[in-house]
Amino acid sequence: MWNFDNTYIKLPKIFFSEQLPSAVPNAKIVVFNAALAKDLGVPFVMQVFAGNTIPKGAMPISQSYAGHQFGHFSVLGDGRAVLLGEQITPLKKRFDIQLKGSGRTAYSRGGDGKAALKPMLREYIISEAMYALGVCTTRSLAVVETGESVYRGAFEKGAVLTRAAASHIRVGTFEYAARFGGVDDLRALADYVIERHFFDGLADDFDMRNLVGADKYLWLFKGVLGRQAALVAKWQLIGFIHGVMNTDNMAISGETIDYGPCAFMDAYDPDTVFSSIDSRGRYSYKNQPKIAAWNLARFADSLLPLFGNSDRAKKLFQAEINGFDSIYQQNWLYGMRAKLGLFNKEEGDIFLANELLQLMYLHKADYTDSFRLLALDELWDKNFGDWRAKWQERIKRQDQSKDEITRLMQSANPAITPKNHLVEEALDAAGAKDFKIMNKLLDALKTPYDYLNAQKLKIKPSNLACGYQTFCGT
Repeated sequence: MWNFDNTYIKLPKIFFSEQLPSAVPNAKIVVFNAALAKDLGVPFVMQVFAGNTIPKGAMPISQSYAGHQFGHFSVLGDGRAVLLGEQITPLKKRFDIQLKGSGRTAYSRGGDGKAALKPMLREYIISEAMYALGVCTTRSLAVVETGESVYRGAFEKGAVLTRAAASHIRVGTFEYAARFGGVDDLRALADYVIERHFFDGLADDFDMRNLVGADKYLWLFKGVLGRQAALVAKWQLIGFIHGVMNTDNMAISGETIDYGPCAFMDAYDPDTVFSSIDSRGRYSYKNQPKIAAWNLARFADSLLPLFGNSDRAKKLFQAEINGFDSIYQQNWLYGMRAKLGLFNKEEGDIFLANELLQLMYLHKADYTDSFRLLALDELWDKNFGDWRAKWQERIKRQDQSKDEITRLMQSANPAITPKNHLVEEALDAAGAKDFKIMNKLLDALKTPYDYLNAQKLKIKPSNLACGYQTFCGT
């Protein structure tokens, strides 16, 4: 049953506008996440997912926020999304339920507020794959065709995505408060985030209950920084490229949010960019950790008014930001050791990992497949022979059995990811009203570390050219 709470609307009015979703003429369910619905405790009601019916207890709003887009400050907000409310699950967890593509809002900035079917299905596929891969992420509950057409250079089928998230509060939300609100508004937002994301059992990174004054906001910053370092490390470890890491796309909760021109890397290349709008490679694979730190610096800027913009506060924040790379590297190396089957630590492990990546780059080896073959002890390519000998010598310097090492590696190296050609094949078929390919892919992506199941799929290799591009789909 729907069990809504609406704590966000207790914040100052500058943070939201009341907003009903637009009704659609001919709703038709495309995909429904029954497992997630069970966890959330929500029923299947297609007209709710279409925006035609507002469930009892919901108080629909659109959220205001700003953001640095490709380094430039912009005033934004939910231009095509409506937050129905906060569902309290049977386990007493709190999740935002949001409709994406549900029509114009006060923040649409001339847009139609709608969404096309393929981009919404892309978000559904990849967000659910990310969840199964163990990455903190927003979730997709349903995609509904609207019976409308939306124009995106050509007419496309319209759709609404229902998304669940720990919250939709972004770095850009704080930027908006700092730029357009008063100190009291900013403090109200910060206190709300501390209460919602650090005290309710969803995250226990820091105990801030005993902190007083502005110190708790420094601890808030440290908590958010730690989550982002861990998140981006996981992106790098699975070869995920977000594509548009603007500050409005960095969630304070530590979730991956807003799957637009995202994709998974095929041949390993640190300079890989898929997004058609990222012509200078700002959000390339190799730059993701650096951009995360840059975004966190903007978060620090927005918190400074809570410290009276003091020089001391600036130095404290800068010290934390300077430590981001070390925290990120710790997370990345921990994950890379697991990918290589290493239980113990040696100083040379980072060089061993980087040498493998360099070989993959030189020989245009597929990122996911290379680590999968390594986990199967089938990385026999002569180009990796010398490295493989070093790796085997390193493996011998630990006490675990071969079976234990294999289990660790197969738990860290997915046998299947939403490779670009698989996603495109599914989306193309869905556009032609054939959802069998997509459903088969979604089923496989539920168990990405199941090597036996992956072998049964007989996945054909990619035939996409190096110039593969993704698009925001807005």
